[in-house]
Amino acid sequence: MELLAYGWDLVRYGLTGWAWPAILAFTLITTHLTIIGVTVFLHRCQAHRALELHPLVSHPLRFWLWLSTGMVTKEWAAIHRKHHAKCETEEDPHSPQTRGIETVLWRGAELYRVAAKDSELVERYGHGTPDDWIERNLYTKHSALGVSILLVVEVLMFGVIGAAVWAIQMAWIPMLAAGVINGIGHWWGYRNFKSPDTSTNISPWGILIGGEELHNNHHTFATSPKLSSKWYEFDIGWMYIRLLSFVGLAKPRALPAEMLLDPARDQIDADTVEAVISYKYELIAVLSKTFKRDLRKIKPQSASAEKWSELRKEFESMWSRRQMTVEQAVHGLQAWCAKAEASGSAALIEFSRQIRMVIPRRIAA
Repeated sequence: MELLAYGWDLVRYGLTGWAWPAILAFTLITTHLTIIGVTVFLHRCQAHRALELHPLVSHPLRFWLWLSTGMVTKEWAAIHRKHHAKCETEEDPHSPQTRGIETVLWRGAELYRVAAKDSELVERYGHGTPDDWIERNLYTKHSALGVSILLVVEVLMFGVIGAAVWAIQMAWIPMLAAGVINGIGHWWGYRNFKSPDTSTNISPWGILIGGEELHNNHHTFATSPKLSSKWYEFDIGWMYIRLLSFVGLAKPRALPAEMLLDPARDQIDADTVEAVISYKYELIAVLSKTFKRDLRKIKPQSASAEKWSELRKEFESMWSRRQMTVEQAVHGLQAWCAKAEASGSAALIEFSRQIRMVIPRRIAA
């Protein structure tokens, strides 16, 4: 009888006997760990090579992702790289612009599985990912084993409720990463930069999804390990990277370059074009912000406002042309600055002066 009672208690409470607050805390901590594994290891480290991780960090994250998601590093990196290479075209594995927001939001994980079966895609875009013995013989070969082990362990730990904990963990990444980031992150939100896609920042506080909420920033500076851009934005993934870097367990690569100005320069040449191309998104953002501020001082339908709008659009479109020689870019930029300086707008004249002063980082170095 006592044995039966013990067995019933084991089914109800598991080996730990934890109450629901402790189980809830465990669930939140483990799902957050999964998010960190995805954003720091899979996304920033593997897909974009934005940082190097010490094996003491990368191996535990690989192991936990195998347990909690069953995702294969090479497949994940390949699919994400193709998303950037073919963004919002028919070849994009998960674009809401071509597949519909509801499909990506609710069936994002299914789109991932379909893309992962494309061996040509995986081989072409999955280069440079881990290819050691444990990756080949366990994580890739038996990708479903990890999540099965986790189910057994959590049922033993918490009893019947352990199955619910496991179900939440299994839904966490498909819903938040595959659904919300790939779907809403290209559908709704605010934009700091006019990147050549519809990527948006869902929230200025990147905590729930590890900083991935700042998706427009990421598409603008894809190889940056830091996803926040404005002073009020917070990227918790970058916070963890900085902490790991402080103790020598991570090495971030280049951050978005700060715009360098040389007050002694007053010309537009090939170096100016090189610098403007490097800083084009920041410059477009500055011009748009200046336009909105200046528009408050003049009548919206006036000739000045129309001229302002025309010059702003012309500057933006100038850098979206794919086939343009350096000479053409120099002449185009010179002509644009001449128009800006002749417009009579103090803001446009100042912006043109800034263009003339901008220099490439290689000259500063």
